Amino acid sequence: MLFNEILRLALSSLLANKLRSGLTMLGIAVGVFSVIGVMTVITGLRGSIESGLNVLGANSFQITKFPAINFSDPSTRFRNRRDITYAQADRFKEMMRGSAEVSLTLRRAGRRVSYLDRKTNPNVRLIGSDENFLSSRNFEISAGRNIQADDVEFGRAVVLIGADIVNRLFPNEEALGRLVRIDGQSYTVIGLLASKGTTFGENLDINAVTPITQYLEVYGRSFRSLSINVQARDQESLAGTQDQAIGAMRLVRSLEPEFPNDFEVFSNESLIEAFNNIAGVVAIGAFVISAIALLASGVGVMNIMLVSVTERTKEIGIRKSIGAKKKNILMQFLIEAVVLSLAGGLAGVICGIVGGNIGAMVLNASAVFPWGWTIAGLLVCSAIGIGFGFYPAWKAASLDPIEALRYE
Repeated sequence: MLFNEILRLALSSLLANKLRSGLTMLGIAVGVFSVIGVMTVITGLRGSIESGLNVLGANSFQITKFPAINFSDPSTRFRNRRDITYAQADRFKEMMRGSAEVSLTLRRAGRRVSYLDRKTNPNVRLIGSDENFLSSRNFEISAGRNIQADDVEFGRAVVLIGADIVNRLFPNEEALGRLVRIDGQSYTVIGLLASKGTTFGENLDINAVTPITQYLEVYGRSFRSLSINVQARDQESLAGTQDQAIGAMRLVRSLEPEFPNDFEVFSNESLIEAFNNIAGVVAIGAFVISAIALLASGVGVMNIMLVSVTERTKEIGIRKSIGAKKKNILMQFLIEAVVLSLAGGLAGVICGIVGGNIGAMVLNASAVFPWGWTIAGLLVCSAIGIGFGFYPAWKAASLDPIEALRYE
């Protein structure tokens, strides 16, 4: 028999039992969907994280009271740490002068900026920082000037505002030099931040940046823990600068040599590594779930094929009696099993890619097409079809034609 004839017979047999074939393919599709969907989301997030972490600035790391990511240690351990005060951060900045560029930061979300009778939504992020904020966070000035060291020294009520704030408050007029109000305090607009869009769901164009000393004057110094961004001169000196910064921070925090650090140090690379660790755990979970689903689906394929062999015993006997060889019968039933598995796998791959990219877009990650996982998924489905379909196919091919013709 020609291969195309065997393929036609296999497909016609599957189409004759649409519901049974569809349910079998659904089980395989669910297993493939689970792993392809999860890996599509992770791949999209990984690409977005590696590009999005540029907001920390090149060759930089941060020192904070709390870790950037924490899933294991109890949060009370970090809450009980002492705050990083402005006095400590300012002394640290002075100690690092000449070795690295240091920026101090506090933030307060949910603010509203007003000008005359116009107001923004209450979603503005008010940031208290210093003259190094722009370089530490990869921002640029589109008009006006940056905060300067004397603005910080004298606590001047000046502010830099993001593009969305400018568009809302100053649609048809010049924003520089205008007085805006935030929480009842007046600020003079000295600079406009260039648009940066959104990263990880965070709109970077709704920032309002004021000198950190002015921020502390308005909101008080109690219960405030600063974030410190340290930017090394180049990539080669990053490790040495980080060691120097840890030593300087321990000194300003008055830590004894035997005491552990009561602050966290993290960089772009450490955040990416932490994400990869989390992604690895999630991927293992997805593999376990999909393996169980695919194993159950493989058993379903075998069961359906055994039922098919039983139902078509007389048909097999007739075909053998008119010259069909054992290998032809074996190939037909193997093709049926592989087609069932591949069709289910293809449906799972398509749903997984679509669902995964929808999930990635919800998380503000880039859409991707995971070629490697797609090919692997289809190969696994082919293996399931061959592995679980071989015994029914071999059983069908081994039937005695005389006994098969007697079968009722």
